[in-house]
Amino acid sequence: MTVITVNSSKGRLSLDQRRKLAETLTDAVLVPEVGQFAPAARVGFQVHFTEREPDTMAIGGRLLADAGPDADAMVIDVTVMDGDWCQEVRTEVIKRVLAAMADACGLAQPSPTWWVTFRVIDEGSWGSRGAVLSVLSLLDSGVFSEEKAEAVRTALSA
Repeated sequence: MTVITVNSSKGRLSLDQRRKLAETLTDAVLVPEVGQFAPAARVGFQVHFTEREPDTMAIGGRLLADAGPDADAMVIDVTVMDGDWCQEVRTEVIKRVLAAMADACGLAQPSPTWWVTFRVIDEGSWGSRGAVLSVLSLLDSGVFSEEKAEAVRTALSA
């Protein structure tokens, strides 16, 4: 289970950009998380787009509404279930998320004013369908590569 929340100023992302990001942000996290491209795993991912008025966001101590039309600030929050999230995997996810954002926005490089936060929800602290969920119950679903499933088991037993 993964939730990706894109916080931006109102109107920053067009409908077509959000459509593209719904897919590319999902895959940016899905592949490192399960160790392979597994379309069946997409059902466990949600992407939320939150727009804020330019007078409710600030960068460099100035409201975006006062900073001019080129002011661009976004925060992309990636929230994942506990698992194999060593620094190498987190780094890969963050780079993939920023690359997907730049691509959808038609930029060669991600903006230095876009920030990605990465949060891991402790085992036993995520719920759905009236119960607590565990990544361990998902490891035999067929979406995780054998190597990634073993890495998750190892990480959670440590």
